[in-house]
Amino acid sequence: MWKNRAGKIVKNYTIKHLIVLLLLGSMFAGVAAGCTSKQKSRENDATFTVGFDAEFPPYGYKDENGEYVGFDLELAQEVCNRNGWTLVKQPIDWDSKDMELNSGTIDCIWNGFTMNGREKDYTWSSAYIDNSQVVVVKSETNITKLNDLAGKVVAVQADSSALAALTGEDATEDNLKLAASFASLQQMGDYNSAFMNLQSGSVDAICMDIGVASYELKARGNSFRLLNDHISSEEYGIGFKKGNTTLRNQVQEALNEMLADGTFEEIAKKWEVDESICLGQEGKDAVMKQEESDGGKNSSVSGFFDILGQLAAGMAATLVIFVLTLIFSQPLGLLVTFIRRSKFTVLRWIAKIYISIMRGTPLMLQLLVVFFGPYYVFGISLSSSYRFYAVIIGFSLNYAAYFAEIYRAGIEAVPIGQYEAAEVLGYSRSQTFTKIVFPQMVKAVLPPVTNEVITLVKDTSLAFALAYTEMFTLAKQVAATQASIMPLFVAGLFYYIFNFVVAYVMERIEKKMQYYR
Repeated sequence: MWKNRAGKIVKNYTIKHLIVLLLLGSMFAGVAAGCTSKQKSRENDATFTVGFDAEFPPYGYKDENGEYVGFDLELAQEVCNRNGWTLVKQPIDWDSKDMELNSGTIDCIWNGFTMNGREKDYTWSSAYIDNSQVVVVKSETNITKLNDLAGKVVAVQADSSALAALTGEDATEDNLKLAASFASLQQMGDYNSAFMNLQSGSVDAICMDIGVASYELKARGNSFRLLNDHISSEEYGIGFKKGNTTLRNQVQEALNEMLADGTFEEIAKKWEVDESICLGQEGKDAVMKQEESDGGKNSSVSGFFDILGQLAAGMAATLVIFVLTLIFSQPLGLLVTFIRRSKFTVLRWIAKIYISIMRGTPLMLQLLVVFFGPYYVFGISLSSSYRFYAVIIGFSLNYAAYFAEIYRAGIEAVPIGQYEAAEVLGYSRSQTFTKIVFPQMVKAVLPPVTNEVITLVKDTSLAFALAYTEMFTLAKQVAATQASIMPLFVAGLFYYIFNFVVAYVMERIEKKMQYYR
């Protein structure tokens, strides 16, 4: 019969494995159930799931009633009505659209989706909108033509047609030279953020689709204007998973019927895009007709080290955020702790309110307030370089609040008798804290501080809210460009190794502090 200690080891070992097996079983059961449910839904309910960017008016967006509406979504609804399908409007992260489509969570990408440069990546419908890429600037600026953008900070949406027109493989030589003349080309998550940056002065111009630009200018009054020169012209189509010609043909047939009976033009007039429609025009179905029947995609998966090289700059940015946040937030947290424990009621309440706000609101919102606050509150114009400082300030203020409460708990855990003993020995208050209280506080708070430090590693990805390109944002951009999930796995591996190193270092420090053992 085994000893009790060995028995405990065997028992714990068995329980852990049972838990792992249960979790794995639940996961596979959930996946199987999810697949079965999806298949059943497709057969019985004939659902048609459209993936779209919910911040891309007038093609797809959320209106004042909280409903998803737009030109493309109304077209999709009419297609569903004619085929007896149920439309599912699925907002997606535009950077992840290819993974959504390839994994089968959506049936198509239908949201002002540019065909140019992507002809071989998807199974396409016929082009239905002629579109152009234009430049939006503030009304009072002296920028009047494209050449005036030299030395300026220009914004585009991540993985957008404007970005492709300026930096893509099919970009014209003139556009490549134009992009090279910019002081910086900033990638934003959505156009609302881009316009906030433009209004506050942190960028000088936005490159975007003319349909979206016209809608935004109409909604925002006279604060902005379009340049007369266009960057490029393009066509919109509906993108299906490569080889899914059956579903494409069903949708295309419904669109052709809508064009013939006038419904298509009627919907276009409603959304004020009737001057751009091109469905049924000669040559607009060329991409659809040229598609090969095998539907194979001739692209190689980038190697691990190639992706690692592309993500190197983002990894460095993540490390900088991490290190500087720790440098500033930890001493600031200790200062807040002292204020929180002050004898002055006013100071204590100030510290309590600060901690409450920092812990009670999302870090992403705090970053936006730090970045845009100086402009919207005080009217101070922002520079592009302030973006980095806003990230560090926002992270430091947020984490200082958490560290402050951890430090306070550690200080208050020191028995009151030790303060009394120090007083008897003639120690001053500063000597009592530095020689008696502080060392014990550090030992007590190391585990919760380690948790916060590990959380910080992952939270660095929130810097994307200010269009600051750290590692995870860069990984999403590379994944969107390559239509591969591999960059996200590489990013996940980076986070895991980084956190493993952090946990190891903190564990070693913790063991060093346990000198009484």
